[in-house]
This record gives sequence, structure tokens and C-alpha cells, in this order.
Amino acid sequence: MATQPLGEGNQQVWDEALSRILNLSRVTVKRNVELENTVAKLQAEIELWKDHHATMQMEANAHKVQLATLNKQVSNMDVFRGSQDPLILCVINGSASMFCTSLLSQGFRGGNEAAKQLTKVIAEYLANESVQVVRGLSFWVTVYFNKSEVLNTLLGHELCTEEQFESFLAGFSHASPRFMVVDVGYNTEDVTMKIREYLQTYAKLPLTLRMFFGGVQERDITSLLDDLAKEHLLGKLVTLKSAGDSGIPPTFFLPSLQEDNLFFNLNSLRTIQKPSPGPLTVGPFSSVITNGGLISPQSPERPIGTRLIDPSLPLHKQSPPPCNEHYLMTCSKGIAVCKYSHDYILTPEQLATLASNAKKAPCNWLKNGLPCPYGESCCWGHVCPNGPKCFHLSKGKCWFKGESMHSPSSPRA
Repeated sequence: MATQPLGEGNQQVWDEALSRILNLSRVTVKRNVELENTVAKLQAEIELWKDHHATMQMEANAHKVQLATLNKQVSNMDVFRGSQDPLILCVINGSASMFCTSLLSQGFRGGNEAAKQLTKVIAEYLANESVQVVRGLSFWVTVYFNKSEVLNTLLGHELCTEEQFESFLAGFSHASPRFMVVDVGYNTEDVTMKIREYLQTYAKLPLTLRMFFGGVQERDITSLLDDLAKEHLLGKLVTLKSAGDSGIPPTFFLPSLQEDNLFFNLNSLRTIQKPSPGPLTVGPFSSVITNGGLISPQSPERPIGTRLIDPSLPLHKQSPPPCNEHYLMTCSKGIAVCKYSHDYILTPEQLATLASNAKKAPCNWLKNGLPCPYGESCCWGHVCPNGPKCFHLSKGKCWFKGESMHSPSSPRA
């Protein structure tokens, strides 16, 4: 039998060992890269959690400071000499935040019920606060609004009648001598001015324990909040929010009371034009046509139906995306104002995709507790596609916030 030379045998052993070392090296390098990527992701997550924790800690510390300042003021018995009780004040911009239509439509009884519900939610909020109350409380509510403007908005969207609205206001103010509804006249800016003065004046009173305020845009009171912060008076303020409110700058960390079922944002109605049965001619400019939206006669005409969809991108990533309302019903904004495109040539398949995607977004009317004027013709979702067992609903994060949007008896829309 022939034997392999000793030199060749050693060479084979060395080659096999080197091959194993190379394979081990490649595996080690690959695994090391994977571990480094994992470590980098974990470090990024840690940084996010650190930032979130720091923000939460800042909010907690700010609230503690505000609460301590407030309790120090309340605990000073000299403040409450005589027969005066601590004040709980609530001021609302009724031109921006109005009571829900389910209450408005009940007239006088609805006004009384709105007063009771508002009192209840604020009382429950105070009961959950660690505020030392040394004696009884005096609760006052003031609603400032431009009455004619609010009434025209409500009537224009057929949310209640004039008689119902007048009766509602009477019922609300009749609920208590401390509940007041104030018509500021035809200048809506006067509402903001009066609320600013209200907050600035009553926040400085030693008897004022808490001040709830709603329907106020952050840009209108930022400077006021800065001034109150310098005087250590922010501990008295609580924001009263309704669905769609932009809120207060987070740097102030003011506590808030969210009440979507009691109020709705009137400004959302003013940005939506009521649908019309057909095209309208705008004034003397007979060549300018709109389907119920607002358009300027000076706006240049845009070619319609001349743009093709980029097949490499989904519909919602086109630049700009096609307008759901234009292609599926009637665009409420009009071609000159709408930020989405009315120019695409869409195939039946693309229209079906557009309709399917639109149903995944909630109808803003129902979301804000209002009847949808489009009914079954509305392109937006009237029912959550995930149904009554929606996972996001259980976490309080579902977009479909309307009262009936998760009802098992509601028709799929």
C-alpha cells in the first residue's frame, strides 16, 4: 500500500486548520457586527427612555412645586378671615369651545344638564387632587362668546335651532346665580381679551384656589403664563380641554381636564363648508366654479385631470396625495385652498384603494360628537375597522373617539 509523504500530510492538516480558523473568523466577525447593531439599538432605546423619564420627572417636580405653593397659600388661615369661602373659578371661550349638540338640542333642560355635568367633572377632579381645603368652596362659571357668530355657525350646520340655543343659554345660567353667559358683541377678539384679563386678575386673588379655563389658544396666553409663572401662580391653573384643542405649551406642565363628551371645538366647524347639491358660481366671476368650498376670483385656474399617479409609490405618498373628498364625494375646501391634489387621473382600482384607505381614518364630525351631514355618502370611517374589541381603544389611543364608533350594532361604514 502506498503511503502519503510526511510533508504532504502536514500540509493537509495545516490547510484544514487554516480553513476552520477562517470560517470561525468569518462567523465571529458576523456575530460581532450583529451584537454591535443590537447594542446600538439598545443604547438608542435607553436614551429615549432616559429622555422620557427626564420629561416625566420634570412634570412631576413642576406639579409638586405648584401644589406646594398652592397649599402654602391655602393653609394660611389669615387668607380666609371673615365669611368668604375659597373660590373655584371656570372661564370658557364659548366662541371656540361649545357644549355638545346633544345638550344644545335639549334647550332649557340641556342647559341645566350642562351646568350639572360641568360641576360634576370639576368636583371629581378636585376630589382627586391633594389640595388642603380648610372650609367650603364657592364655584363660579363664566362663558364669554360672540353670540351671533356662534349661533350662525350652529344654524349653518343644522346642529340646533335658534329657539333651542336661546333656551339652552337660559337653562345654563338659571342653574346657579354664579353661572354667567356673557355676549361680548361682534368682535371675537374681545373674547380673548376678556379671558386674559379674567385670568390675570383672579389668579392674583388670595381667595382663588383653582382656575379652570377652556377654548383658549396657547399663542394668546403664552406671555400671560410667563408672567404668572414669575409670580408663582401657575399652581392655580388647570386647562379645560375639548376634542381638537391645541393645548398649552408643555414647558409650563399645567394639569389638564379633558372633556370630549361635554364640549366640542367650534373652530373645526368653521373650517368645513356645508356640502352643496351642485357647483356654485362665485359672485360676478361667472367663470370661477367651486363645489361648495372657498375660492378667490384671483386664484389661477389649475388644469384638472392631467396628472398621472407614480406607480412606484402608494397613493398616500404621491406628491401631493390625491384628495379623498374630491374623488369620493365633494371637497369641502375647494380646489384653490385644498392642499391635496384634484388633478390625478385615477383608475377604478385606484379609486377603490382610495376609498378603502379613507375608511381607516375617522370622520371628524362623529369624532367630535356631531352628526355627519354626508351620512352614508361620507368617505371617512364612521365605525372603527377593529370593531368593539379594538386593542387601541383599550389603551385609550384609538383614533375613532366618537360615542358610537365602536358600537357592535353600528353598521360598517
